[in-house]
Amino acid sequence: MNKQHNCDVLIIGSGAAGLTLALHLAKNADVIVLSKGPINEGSTFYAQGGIAAVFDENDSVDAHVSDTLIAGAGLCEEQAVRFTAENAKGCLEWLINQGVNFDQEPNQVKNDNGDIKYHLTREGGHSHRRILHAADATGQAVQETLVSRIKQHNRIRIFERYNAIDLICDKNKDKACVGAYIWNRNSEKVESVHAKKTILATGGASKVYQYTSNPDVASGDGIAMAWRAGCRVANMEFNQFHPTCLYHAEAGTFLLTEALRGEGAILRRPNGSRFMPEFDERAELAPRDIVARAIDYEMKRLGADCMYLDISHKPADFIKQHFPTIYQKTQSLGIDMTKHPIPVVPAAHYTCGGVMINEQGKTDIDNLYAIGEVAYTGLHGANRMASNSLLECLVYARTAAQDITNTIDTKKPYLKLRQWDDSLVTDSDEEVVIQHNWHELRLFMWDYVGIVRTTKRLERAKRRVELLQKEIDEYYRNFRVTNNLLELRNLAQVAELIINSALERKESRGLHYTLDFPDMLTETSPTILKPR
Repeated sequence: MNKQHNCDVLIIGSGAAGLTLALHLAKNADVIVLSKGPINEGSTFYAQGGIAAVFDENDSVDAHVSDTLIAGAGLCEEQAVRFTAENAKGCLEWLINQGVNFDQEPNQVKNDNGDIKYHLTREGGHSHRRILHAADATGQAVQETLVSRIKQHNRIRIFERYNAIDLICDKNKDKACVGAYIWNRNSEKVESVHAKKTILATGGASKVYQYTSNPDVASGDGIAMAWRAGCRVANMEFNQFHPTCLYHAEAGTFLLTEALRGEGAILRRPNGSRFMPEFDERAELAPRDIVARAIDYEMKRLGADCMYLDISHKPADFIKQHFPTIYQKTQSLGIDMTKHPIPVVPAAHYTCGGVMINEQGKTDIDNLYAIGEVAYTGLHGANRMASNSLLECLVYARTAAQDITNTIDTKKPYLKLRQWDDSLVTDSDEEVVIQHNWHELRLFMWDYVGIVRTTKRLERAKRRVELLQKEIDEYYRNFRVTNNLLELRNLAQVAELIINSALERKESRGLHYTLDFPDMLTETSPTILKPR
């Protein structure tokens, strides 16, 4: 008999979206936060750049909206963009009140209203400086602050090292979520959680690609679980590749923030020549899809392993003050970024599509919500603008919290859930099969469904993923679950959604670039997939 936990609200995911939601709900509900690894191990912790909001008197919400719409290449939903931009400052002020120390202008400079003046940086696609940041480790500052606040609440329980397996839907009520099956990685046992409201805050799916800036936990779990439960997904073809990941054998997946280019860093070929002005009049400040394609093009054209990002023309003290994390990392690898350019390559970074939700974060299934990178809100369109991602987490966590508080019945008795039955499965003695399938999946996704695509490549990937899914399904039915099996099952499902979405779009737009349809259509709409 598997162990059952009960709570008012189950939050699957422990990044900015999940923890913000938990804090908003802590006074009114008993909350469980599920973290796949240690609570700090997620994409939020590694976010370097910052969070976009209008704090400058010369900036405006209209300008933030306009910049986002332009970056989204005609596929943003303007209502979602305006809703997010209008709520940005309030959400940032809430975060500041929680204790996040964003960088301020020196000597306690204040604006005309007497408020503290924050140091604002600028990133690609933004027409103004509007990025609040904590040096080049904003995500770490946000994550550590939220975790410290979470631990002060006795109504929030943190389950570390737990994988969500699948959502549980009530058979007596059509499409109502009542919790989830979870795998305890510590005991290697399946448990269950009954919750009156369940929230997916699991992040994106960039681990589906061979090269990614994301931590290992970014395996598309929430998207796959929601799809299997019957939710629609949208715009899965738009996978953002960050243009500048550090290229070094010992660097792992170390990201070089776009704020480097915002502060004047230049992209160069191996011979030292600058190339971005040849691709876009905004040069290094063009949106990420354009910069990533330019780097990819130059690498293939020249047969080069990487391009180079150069900020060495700036004063050394300026570089060390604004980018201490990057400076220390590159120094540890023998690269002095105050004197030499940094080798860079693109890597899968952000999932712009996801589970379809409304303004309150509600999915197609009753009592099931999705917030953050796992969700499709309409904010990002065909390309996410820099530093709108953590913002989206904060805004939709707050609106979801309001809806949950208004609709939850905390006095309603808990249900006895169906038991997880693993009586007919055994421990696997063929773990090598998972490893082989894992590598095959990520490699063909990189080769065939990457920065530049063709119909032939996509069809080849579709055939491969269908075969893999059959093997994975057979394996899943016969052996006990493990972390690698659960992630592989979810990644294969997400890969299929990405491929099918990409085949649906017969144009090149934003992050979806295909040689067979290089032009942009005059009229277009989101790619929406519905479960059978």
